[in-house]
Amino acid sequence: MIVRIVKMSFEVSKIDVFLKNFNHNKDKIRTFEGCEFLELYQDKTNSAIFFTYSYWKSEEDLERYRHSDLFKMVWAKTKPLFNAKPEAWTVDKVATLK
Repeated sequence: MIVRIVKMSFEVSKIDVFLKNFNHNKDKIRTFEGCEFLELYQDKTNSAIFFTYSYWKSEEDLERYRHSDLFKMVWAKTKPLFNAKPEAWTVDKVATLK
């Protein structure tokens, strides 16, 4: 399993547009083959910064999603809303404590 973390910073006036698009597509993303978990976080001190946090069965599954029509459609609507270049990390989970 891999974890994908994406940091996105938006124009404040565009946050509602982003959230509407995310909420419209979150179930499609979550049920995309290979996606096992999806969360969206908003920064406590800067409300224009968001993070997606997702679990994928494999890097191949993540890449399949990143080349899918769903991703292209979501990203096409999201990209114009940014006020800074997004950052992304693909990481291996080392430990989980509950």
